[in-house]
Amino acid sequence: MADGRRRAFIGSFTAAGGPGIVTAEVDPRTGALTPLSSVNAVPDPSCLTLSPDGETLYAVSETAEGAVAAYRVDGDKPEPAGRPVPVDGGSPTHLSLFAGHVLTANYGSGSVTAIPLRPDGTLARSAARVLRHSGTGPHTPRQQGPHAHQVQPDPSGRWAVSVDLGTDSVRVCTLTDGALALHRETALRPGSGPRHLAFHPHGSYAYVVNELSPSVTVCRWDAAEGTLTPLSETPVLPGAPAGDAYPSGIAASPDGRFVWTATRGEDVLSVLAVEDEELRLVTTVHCGGHWPRALTAGDGFLDGFLYVANERSGDVTWFAVDPLTGVPRRGGSIRVTAASYVTLR
Repeated sequence: MADGRRRAFIGSFTAAGGPGIVTAEVDPRTGALTPLSSVNAVPDPSCLTLSPDGETLYAVSETAEGAVAAYRVDGDKPEPAGRPVPVDGGSPTHLSLFAGHVLTANYGSGSVTAIPLRPDGTLARSAARVLRHSGTGPHTPRQQGPHAHQVQPDPSGRWAVSVDLGTDSVRVCTLTDGALALHRETALRPGSGPRHLAFHPHGSYAYVVNELSPSVTVCRWDAAEGTLTPLSETPVLPGAPAGDAYPSGIAASPDGRFVWTATRGEDVLSVLAVEDEELRLVTTVHCGGHWPRALTAGDGFLDGFLYVANERSGDVTWFAVDPLTGVPRRGGSIRVTAASYVTLR
């Protein structure tokens, strides 16, 4: 921002009483958040991402109809930049920027959508281009059809990678003239239910967190060929869960030494040490609330901090990470009803 201050933007589920998108100031020394404003312009803005220049914020509207909205963020309160644009898919859960487009992963319809951006960063209202997934998995009823849960570019910027919980697979795609096309699909263990992935900072590995079987699958990533190769799988809990255990978010440390995951139900963050082509579970710590839906690692000035959106307890908690052990230590929290996601600028 022009004033040099750091900001966090927090998404929430308005259908559960959330305030929409909350803006908070970030203390770069402690990671602490101070709420500044909120805007409730679209229902259920559950996932957010920023433009590379940090001037435009994009949000999905995780509804049955599905939409994307854009906001200008040059002040303390995001201002809508044009009307929301339909994604032609149901219940979008994730979005990212790729090759001049906003991509959305549509959980309900099992598809990925590409929406073009204008030069000023606003959403073009031309027809969205949709790539539909197909397939099933052995877990009933969660895998009776495709459920795209995340889509993002790979570190090289050549490929779009989508993770599908319903088909136990990760798809690598291209985008040409606004149209997404499947390049390759990689099958993971049946019934694992992959949800999200994070790339190693060197770009040679991808870590896929599995929702239906609490684990992380380590994959080799070849950016030249656009291929993902599963190598190993590591549990994110030290034993059998006492009750519900549904991993959600995943992040890799900037130095590539650690991977962190969040698990709902057990309400823990897991610390995993990177050991070549495998991970080793170091420990788990409480997430600071209940039902951690998303986990965000700081970058730049905020290296060494983690932010957790605890949906059911309605708060966002920040942690300082020990640089030697990778273990997070709770710093504090702010109240955000039905919190779902945190992105930082």
